[in-house]
Amino acid sequence: METKLQIYHKETGIKQSFIAKKVNLTPGAYSLIVRGESIPSLPAAIRIARALNETVENLWGDLVK
Repeated sequence: METKLQIYHKETGIKQSFIAKKVNLTPGAYSLIVRGESIPSLPAAIRIARALNETVENLWGDLVK
């Protein structure tokens, strides 16, 4: 199953490395988050959401039970 971040990158064509740099994460760390293999810290999630003009809830709300 694709994550919302994977869908975002496919639809926009924006490179993961560009967003990683913008949100002050290593490309490797951001790639793990995009693939759903790692959950970002709250500060990182907020930075990612802001960079994508999204909300944290929209990107990761399905993880909250």
